[in-house]
Amino acid sequence: MILGMVTGTVVATQKADKVDGAKYLLINKCDEHGAVKNDFYVALDQVGAGHGDMVMMAQGSPNRQTERTTDRPIDASILGIIDLIGKGDVVAYKK
Repeated sequence: MILGMVTGTVVATQKADKVDGAKYLLINKCDEHGAVKNDFYVALDQVGAGHGDMVMMAQGSPNRQTERTTDRPIDASILGIIDLIGKGDVVAYKK
């Protein structure tokens, strides 16, 4: 899984992915504290994420294991919205 922050929306009127009603978001990779790394992805939103949310993504072949992405040319998907990250007894991130 990859951690990232939602920083924008990507709109494409012509697509070949065959995913009906797809919403794509611009994701900036981040660390467990939410500090962004200026390393961007375009990801299919499968969970209803919004601007400023920290999300977990899958990329490559593991990403194509969901019902919506099987046999589709989708490189990255958002699979969860992060509420809290704990490192030992310390809270590294909280929504």
